[in-house]
Amino acid sequence: MADEKTPKKRKRRLIGIIGSLISLAVLTYIAVILITGRDFDLTWLTNMFSTREQVTMADEYHFEVGRDRVFADLGGSIAAAGSLGVQVLDIGGGEAFSDPFRMSRPAIGSAGGRAIAYDIGGLAVRVFDETRILASIEADAPVVSASINRNGWFCVCTQGVGGYRGFATVYNNKGNAVYSVSLSSGHILSAVLSPDNGSLAVLNLTDDSSRITFYNDLKSETPDSAFDLTGWLILDIWYPPEGDLVAISTKSLISVNKSGVGRELYNFSGRRLGAYTFGADFYALHLLDYGVGYGGQLVTLDSEGTLLGEVPTDRELISMSSGGGYLAVLRNDGFSFFDAALDEIPSSSANRVSNSGASRILALENGAALATGEHLAVVLRAAVAAD
Repeated sequence: MADEKTPKKRKRRLIGIIGSLISLAVLTYIAVILITGRDFDLTWLTNMFSTREQVTMADEYHFEVGRDRVFADLGGSIAAAGSLGVQVLDIGGGEAFSDPFRMSRPAIGSAGGRAIAYDIGGLAVRVFDETRILASIEADAPVVSASINRNGWFCVCTQGVGGYRGFATVYNNKGNAVYSVSLSSGHILSAVLSPDNGSLAVLNLTDDSSRITFYNDLKSETPDSAFDLTGWLILDIWYPPEGDLVAISTKSLISVNKSGVGRELYNFSGRRLGAYTFGADFYALHLLDYGVGYGGQLVTLDSEGTLLGEVPTDRELISMSSGGGYLAVLRNDGFSFFDAALDEIPSSSANRVSNSGASRILALENGAALATGEHLAVVLRAAVAAD
Protein backbone atom coordinates (compact mmCIF):
# COMPACT_ATOMS: atom_id res chain seq x y z
CA MET A 1 0.00 0.00 0.00
CA ALA A 2 2.84 2.35 0.77
CA ASP A 3 4.36 1.72 -2.67
CA GLU A 4 1.09 2.73 -4.37
CA LYS A 5 0.99 6.10 -2.57
CA THR A 6 4.64 7.03 -3.22
CA PRO A 7 4.13 8.32 -6.80
CA LYS A 8 1.18 10.46 -5.66
CA LYS A 9 3.24 11.92 -2.83
CA ARG A 10 6.07 12.70 -5.23
CA LYS A 11 3.63 14.37 -7.64
CA ARG A 12 2.15 16.50 -4.84
CA ARG A 13 5.63 17.42 -3.63
CA LEU A 14 6.66 18.43 -7.18
CA ILE A 15 3.54 20.56 -7.61
CA GLY A 16 4.25 22.22 -4.27
CA ILE A 17 7.84 23.01 -5.30
CA ILE A 18 6.69 24.49 -8.63
CA GLY A 19 4.06 26.56 -6.86
CA SER A 20 6.64 27.89 -4.40
CA LEU A 21 9.02 28.82 -7.22
CA ILE A 22 6.27 30.67 -9.10
CA SER A 23 5.25 32.52 -5.94
CA LEU A 24 8.88 33.48 -5.30
CA ALA A 25 9.26 34.69 -8.89
CA VAL A 26 6.10 36.80 -8.65
CA LEU A 27 7.16 38.35 -5.34
CA THR A 28 10.63 39.11 -6.70
CA TYR A 29 9.10 40.70 -9.80
CA ILE A 30 6.78 42.88 -7.71
CA ALA A 31 9.70 43.98 -5.54
CA VAL A 32 11.70 45.04 -8.62
CA ILE A 33 8.68 46.94 -9.97
CA LEU A 34 8.19 48.82 -6.71
CA ILE A 35 11.86 49.76 -6.56
CA THR A 36 12.23 50.87 -10.19
CA GLY A 37 8.79 52.42 -10.63
CA ARG A 38 8.04 50.46 -13.79
CA ASP A 39 4.57 49.30 -14.81
CA PHE A 40 3.25 45.86 -13.88
CA ASP A 41 3.25 43.32 -16.71
CA LEU A 42 2.46 39.74 -15.76
CA THR A 43 1.98 38.50 -19.33
CA TRP A 44 5.13 36.39 -18.91
CA LEU A 45 3.34 34.47 -16.15
CA THR A 46 0.09 33.94 -18.03
CA ASN A 47 2.07 32.86 -21.09
CA MET A 48 3.54 30.01 -19.03
CA PHE A 49 0.10 28.43 -18.84
CA SER A 50 -1.29 29.40 -22.24
CA THR A 51 -1.08 27.38 -25.41
CA ARG A 52 1.07 29.10 -27.98
CA GLU A 53 -0.52 29.08 -31.41
CA GLN A 54 1.14 30.07 -34.65
CA VAL A 55 -0.80 33.08 -35.98
CA THR A 56 -0.79 33.60 -39.74
CA MET A 57 -0.52 37.15 -41.01
CA ALA A 58 -3.73 38.37 -42.58
CA ASP A 59 -3.90 39.06 -46.31
CA GLU A 60 -6.06 42.15 -45.78
CA TYR A 61 -6.46 44.57 -42.90
CA HIS A 62 -9.63 46.57 -42.40
CA PHE A 63 -9.12 49.69 -40.29
CA GLU A 64 -11.91 51.92 -39.00
CA VAL A 65 -10.11 55.18 -38.32
CA GLY A 66 -11.77 57.51 -40.80
CA ARG A 67 -10.06 59.47 -43.56
CA ASP A 68 -6.43 60.39 -44.26
CA ARG A 69 -5.14 57.15 -42.78
CA VAL A 70 -1.46 56.72 -41.96
CA PHE A 71 0.22 53.56 -40.69
CA ALA A 72 3.11 52.31 -38.55
CA ASP A 73 4.66 48.90 -37.89
CA LEU A 74 4.73 47.80 -34.24
CA GLY A 75 6.55 44.54 -34.95
CA GLY A 76 3.81 42.08 -34.04
CA SER A 77 0.94 44.31 -35.10
CA ILE A 78 0.03 47.29 -37.28
CA ALA A 79 -1.11 50.71 -36.07
CA ALA A 80 -3.27 53.17 -37.98
CA ALA A 81 -4.22 56.77 -37.32
CA GLY A 82 -6.97 58.69 -39.08
CA SER A 83 -9.52 61.44 -38.71
CA LEU A 84 -11.47 59.35 -36.17
CA GLY A 85 -8.61 58.20 -33.91
CA VAL A 86 -6.15 55.31 -33.67
CA GLN A 87 -6.48 51.55 -33.98
CA VAL A 88 -4.16 48.56 -33.69
CA LEU A 89 -4.74 45.26 -35.50
CA ASP A 90 -2.78 42.15 -34.58
CA ILE A 91 -0.93 40.05 -37.13
CA GLY A 92 -4.07 38.02 -37.83
CA GLY A 93 -6.11 41.14 -38.61
CA GLY A 94 -8.08 41.21 -35.36
CA GLU A 95 -8.46 44.42 -33.37
CA ALA A 96 -6.11 44.69 -30.40
CA PHE A 97 -7.53 48.02 -29.27
CA SER A 98 -8.77 51.39 -30.52
CA ASP A 99 -9.05 54.91 -29.17
CA PRO A 100 -11.56 57.26 -30.84
CA PHE A 101 -10.81 60.99 -31.05
CA ARG A 102 -10.80 63.64 -33.77
CA MET A 103 -7.82 64.63 -35.92
CA SER A 104 -7.77 66.95 -38.92
CA ARG A 105 -4.30 66.07 -40.25
CA PRO A 106 -3.23 62.75 -38.66
CA ALA A 107 0.42 61.70 -38.54
CA ILE A 108 2.15 58.72 -36.96
CA GLY A 109 5.62 57.41 -36.12
CA SER A 110 6.93 54.34 -34.31
CA ALA A 111 10.02 52.88 -32.64
CA GLY A 112 10.71 50.00 -30.28
CA GLY A 113 7.19 48.57 -30.44
CA ARG A 114 5.49 51.88 -29.58
CA ALA A 115 3.77 54.46 -31.77
CA ILE A 116 3.02 58.14 -31.48
CA ALA A 117 0.03 59.60 -33.32
CA TYR A 118 -0.64 63.32 -33.48
CA ASP A 119 -2.78 65.92 -35.19
CA ILE A 120 -0.71 68.38 -37.23
CA GLY A 121 -2.10 71.82 -36.49
CA GLY A 122 -4.30 70.37 -33.75
CA LEU A 123 -3.73 69.58 -30.08
CA ALA A 124 -4.12 65.78 -29.78
CA VAL A 125 -1.16 63.44 -29.13
CA ARG A 126 -1.42 59.73 -28.29
CA VAL A 127 1.35 57.27 -27.43
CA PHE A 128 0.49 53.57 -27.45
CA ASP A 129 1.82 50.05 -27.87
CA GLU A 130 0.18 46.88 -29.16
CA THR A 131 -2.49 46.75 -26.49
CA ARG A 132 -3.09 50.10 -24.78
CA ILE A 133 -2.71 53.87 -24.66
CA LEU A 134 0.46 54.82 -22.77
CA ALA A 135 0.04 58.59 -22.82
CA SER A 136 -2.77 60.93 -23.86
CA ILE A 137 -1.85 64.59 -24.24
CA GLU A 138 -3.66 67.74 -25.28
CA ALA A 139 -1.00 70.27 -26.26
CA ASP A 140 -1.13 73.92 -25.21
CA ALA A 141 -0.49 75.11 -28.78
CA PRO A 142 -0.93 73.60 -32.27
CA VAL A 143 1.31 70.57 -32.83
CA VAL A 144 3.95 70.85 -35.55
CA SER A 145 5.52 67.40 -35.25
CA ALA A 146 6.28 64.60 -32.79
CA SER A 147 8.75 61.72 -32.50
CA ILE A 148 9.43 58.73 -30.27
CA ASN A 149 12.66 56.85 -29.53
CA ARG A 150 13.31 53.18 -28.81
CA ASN A 151 13.01 53.66 -25.04
CA GLY A 152 9.52 55.10 -25.30
CA TRP A 153 10.57 58.69 -24.56
CA PHE A 154 9.00 61.15 -26.97
CA CYS A 155 9.15 64.76 -28.14
CA VAL A 156 6.31 67.08 -29.13
CA CYS A 157 6.99 70.28 -31.09
CA THR A 158 4.37 73.04 -30.97
CA GLN A 159 3.94 76.44 -32.56
CA GLY A 160 5.27 79.43 -30.73
CA VAL A 161 3.18 81.81 -28.64
CA GLY A 162 3.99 85.06 -26.87
CA GLY A 163 6.90 86.05 -29.09
CA TYR A 164 8.47 82.59 -29.28
CA ARG A 165 8.89 80.72 -32.58
CA GLY A 166 8.26 77.28 -31.17
CA PHE A 167 8.55 74.85 -28.28
CA ALA A 168 9.99 71.34 -27.98
CA THR A 169 8.90 69.28 -24.98
CA VAL A 170 10.41 65.95 -23.93
CA TYR A 171 8.26 63.34 -22.17
CA ASN A 172 9.50 60.19 -20.46
CA ASN A 173 8.04 56.74 -21.13
CA LYS A 174 5.32 57.36 -18.55
CA GLY A 175 4.06 60.44 -20.36
CA ASN A 176 5.45 62.95 -17.87
CA ALA A 177 7.00 66.15 -19.25
CA VAL A 178 10.63 66.23 -18.12
CA TYR A 179 12.22 68.94 -20.27
CA SER A 180 11.24 71.82 -22.53
CA VAL A 181 13.02 74.41 -24.67
CA SER A 182 11.68 77.47 -26.47
CA LEU A 183 13.01 79.13 -29.60
CA SER A 184 13.10 82.90 -29.95
CA SER A 185 14.36 82.82 -33.55
CA GLY A 186 13.61 80.49 -36.41
CA HIS A 187 10.52 78.37 -36.86
CA ILE A 188 10.64 74.91 -35.27
CA LEU A 189 10.16 71.94 -37.62
CA SER A 190 10.96 68.84 -35.57
CA ALA A 191 12.93 67.41 -32.66
CA VAL A 192 14.40 63.98 -31.88
CA LEU A 193 15.83 62.48 -28.71
CA SER A 194 18.96 60.31 -28.77
CA PRO A 195 18.56 56.58 -28.03
CA ASP A 196 20.11 57.06 -24.56
CA ASN A 197 17.64 59.89 -23.71
CA GLY A 198 20.64 62.15 -23.13
CA SER A 199 20.59 64.61 -26.01
CA LEU A 200 17.85 66.56 -27.76
CA ALA A 201 18.29 67.75 -31.36
CA VAL A 202 15.93 70.49 -32.56
CA LEU A 203 15.53 71.37 -36.25
CA ASN A 204 14.38 74.87 -37.08
CA LEU A 205 14.33 77.17 -40.09
CA THR A 206 16.00 80.59 -39.84
CA ASP A 207 16.00 83.45 -42.36
CA ASP A 208 18.95 82.11 -44.36
CA SER A 209 19.62 78.56 -43.19
CA SER A 210 18.43 75.36 -41.60
CA ARG A 211 19.74 74.88 -38.08
CA ILE A 212 20.07 71.82 -35.84
CA THR A 213 20.53 72.79 -32.19
CA PHE A 214 21.78 70.26 -29.65
CA TYR A 215 20.83 70.29 -25.97
CA ASN A 216 23.11 67.74 -24.32
CA ASP A 217 22.12 68.56 -20.77
CA LEU A 218 18.39 68.06 -20.30
CA LYS A 219 18.46 70.25 -17.21
CA SER A 220 19.42 73.48 -18.95
CA GLU A 221 17.73 75.44 -21.75
CA THR A 222 21.11 76.72 -22.91
CA PRO A 223 22.10 75.00 -26.17
CA ASP A 224 25.42 73.18 -26.25
CA SER A 225 26.08 73.38 -29.99
CA ALA A 226 24.48 74.05 -33.35
CA PHE A 227 24.91 73.05 -36.98
CA ASP A 228 23.88 75.49 -39.74
CA LEU A 229 23.33 74.61 -43.39
CA THR A 230 23.18 77.95 -45.17
CA GLY A 231 21.14 78.26 -48.33
CA TRP A 232 19.69 74.75 -48.19
CA LEU A 233 16.69 73.20 -46.50
CA ILE A 234 17.07 70.30 -44.04
CA LEU A 235 13.96 68.19 -44.44
CA ASP A 236 14.29 65.64 -41.67
CA ILE A 237 16.53 64.45 -38.83
CA TRP A 238 16.80 60.96 -37.39
CA TYR A 239 18.79 59.13 -34.72
CA PRO A 240 19.93 55.64 -35.80
CA PRO A 241 20.20 52.90 -33.15
CA GLU A 242 23.90 53.76 -32.82
CA GLY A 243 26.02 56.68 -33.94
CA ASP A 244 25.50 60.34 -34.74
CA LEU A 245 22.39 62.14 -35.89
CA VAL A 246 21.51 61.78 -39.58
CA ALA A 247 20.01 64.73 -41.48
CA ILE A 248 18.66 64.83 -45.01
CA SER A 249 18.63 68.08 -46.95
CA THR A 250 17.68 69.10 -50.46
CA LYS A 251 21.38 68.79 -51.32
CA SER A 252 22.85 65.82 -49.47
CA LEU A 253 22.73 63.29 -46.65
CA ILE A 254 24.65 64.52 -43.60
CA SER A 255 25.90 63.10 -40.30
CA VAL A 256 26.06 65.56 -37.37
CA ASN A 257 27.58 64.83 -33.97
CA LYS A 258 26.49 66.31 -30.63
CA SER A 259 29.20 68.97 -30.89
CA GLY A 260 27.53 70.35 -34.01
CA VAL A 261 30.18 69.08 -36.39
CA GLY A 262 28.72 67.77 -39.63
CA ARG A 263 30.11 65.69 -42.46
CA GLU A 264 28.54 64.92 -45.79
CA LEU A 265 27.71 61.25 -46.25
CA TYR A 266 26.35 61.44 -49.79
CA ASN A 267 25.91 64.32 -52.23
CA PHE A 268 22.97 64.23 -54.64
CA SER A 269 25.22 65.57 -57.43
CA GLY A 270 22.70 68.01 -58.80
CA ARG A 271 19.81 65.58 -58.77
CA ARG A 272 16.50 66.32 -57.06
CA LEU A 273 15.36 64.34 -54.01
CA GLY A 274 12.12 62.54 -54.76
CA ALA A 275 11.75 60.24 -51.75
CA TYR A 276 13.79 58.74 -48.92
CA THR A 277 13.54 56.19 -46.13
CA PHE A 278 15.76 55.63 -43.09
CA GLY A 279 16.20 52.14 -41.66
CA ALA A 280 18.46 50.42 -39.17
CA ASP A 281 20.01 48.36 -42.00
CA PHE A 282 20.44 50.97 -44.74
CA TYR A 283 19.22 54.29 -46.14
CA ALA A 284 17.42 54.54 -49.48
CA LEU A 285 17.09 57.62 -51.68
CA HIS A 286 15.14 58.23 -54.88
CA LEU A 287 16.98 60.92 -56.85
CA LEU A 288 15.41 62.46 -59.94
CA ASP A 289 17.20 64.00 -62.90
CA TYR A 290 16.22 67.58 -63.66
CA GLY A 291 14.10 67.42 -66.80
CA VAL A 292 10.92 65.93 -68.17
CA GLY A 293 9.62 62.59 -66.92
CA TYR A 294 10.58 60.35 -64.01
CA GLY A 295 14.15 59.50 -64.95
CA GLY A 296 16.57 59.14 -62.07
CA GLN A 297 18.30 56.75 -59.70
CA LEU A 298 17.31 54.64 -56.72
CA VAL A 299 20.29 54.30 -54.37
CA THR A 300 20.97 52.56 -51.06
CA LEU A 301 23.68 53.57 -48.59
CA ASP A 302 25.13 52.19 -45.39
CA SER A 303 25.47 54.27 -42.22
CA GLU A 304 28.77 55.73 -43.45
CA GLY A 305 27.36 56.81 -46.80
CA THR A 306 28.97 53.99 -48.78
CA LEU A 307 26.98 53.12 -51.88
CA LEU A 308 25.40 49.66 -51.54
CA GLY A 309 23.28 49.62 -54.67
CA GLU A 310 22.11 51.80 -57.53
CA VAL A 311 19.47 51.20 -60.19
CA PRO A 312 17.99 53.56 -62.80
CA THR A 313 14.32 54.54 -62.61
CA ASP A 314 12.05 55.76 -65.39
CA ARG A 315 8.60 55.36 -63.81
CA GLU A 316 6.76 57.35 -61.18
CA LEU A 317 7.62 56.23 -57.66
CA ILE A 318 4.67 56.83 -55.34
CA SER A 319 6.03 55.58 -52.01
CA MET A 320 8.85 53.51 -50.51
CA SER A 321 9.64 52.07 -47.11
CA SER A 322 12.41 49.95 -45.55
CA GLY A 323 12.29 47.36 -42.79
CA GLY A 324 13.63 43.94 -41.91
CA GLY A 325 16.49 44.30 -44.39
CA TYR A 326 14.15 44.90 -47.34
CA LEU A 327 13.11 47.91 -49.39
CA ALA A 328 9.49 48.03 -50.56
CA VAL A 329 8.81 50.30 -53.53
CA LEU A 330 5.36 51.29 -54.81
CA ARG A 331 5.24 52.67 -58.36
CA ASN A 332 2.35 53.94 -60.45
CA ASP A 333 2.36 50.64 -62.35
CA GLY A 334 3.17 48.10 -59.67
CA PHE A 335 5.32 47.09 -56.73
CA SER A 336 8.82 45.69 -56.11
CA PHE A 337 10.88 44.25 -53.25
CA PHE A 338 14.63 44.90 -53.13
CA ASP A 339 17.41 43.82 -50.82
CA ALA A 340 20.03 46.25 -49.47
CA ALA A 341 22.09 45.95 -52.67
CA LEU A 342 18.97 46.76 -54.76
CA ASP A 343 18.75 43.29 -56.24
CA GLU A 344 15.06 42.83 -56.98
CA ILE A 345 13.27 40.02 -55.16
CA PRO A 346 10.25 38.40 -56.84
CA SER A 347 6.92 38.93 -55.10
CA SER A 348 4.28 36.24 -54.81
CA SER A 349 1.49 38.80 -54.55
CA ALA A 350 2.52 41.93 -56.46
CA ASN A 351 -0.56 41.77 -58.69
CA ARG A 352 -2.73 42.60 -55.65
CA VAL A 353 -1.58 46.23 -55.66
CA SER A 354 -3.72 47.21 -58.65
CA ASN A 355 -6.84 46.04 -56.81
CA SER A 356 -6.09 47.94 -53.61
CA GLY A 357 -5.90 51.46 -54.98
CA ALA A 358 -2.73 51.80 -52.90
CA SER A 359 -1.07 55.18 -52.49
CA ARG A 360 1.35 54.30 -49.68
CA ILE A 361 3.62 51.39 -48.77
CA LEU A 362 4.84 50.24 -45.34
CA ALA A 363 7.62 47.66 -45.03
CA LEU A 364 6.97 44.95 -42.44
CA GLU A 365 9.13 42.20 -40.99
CA ASN A 366 9.88 38.88 -42.72
CA GLY A 367 9.77 40.17 -46.28
CA ALA A 368 6.25 41.59 -46.20
CA ALA A 369 4.78 45.01 -46.91
CA LEU A 370 1.44 46.72 -46.39
CA ALA A 371 0.03 48.51 -49.45
CA THR A 372 -2.61 50.96 -48.25
CA GLY A 373 -5.35 52.93 -49.97
CA GLU A 374 -8.23 54.97 -48.61
CA HIS A 375 -10.47 51.93 -48.10
CA LEU A 376 -8.24 48.85 -48.06
CA ALA A 377 -4.85 47.65 -46.80
CA VAL A 378 -3.38 44.51 -48.39
CA VAL A 379 -0.30 42.51 -47.47
CA LEU A 380 2.32 41.80 -50.13
CA ARG A 381 5.00 39.16 -49.68
CA ALA A 382 8.37 38.53 -51.21
CA ALA A 383 8.63 35.11 -52.82
CA VAL A 384 11.39 34.18 -50.36
CA ALA A 385 9.09 34.76 -47.38
CA ALA A 386 6.72 32.11 -46.11
CA ASP A 387 3.08 32.79 -47.04
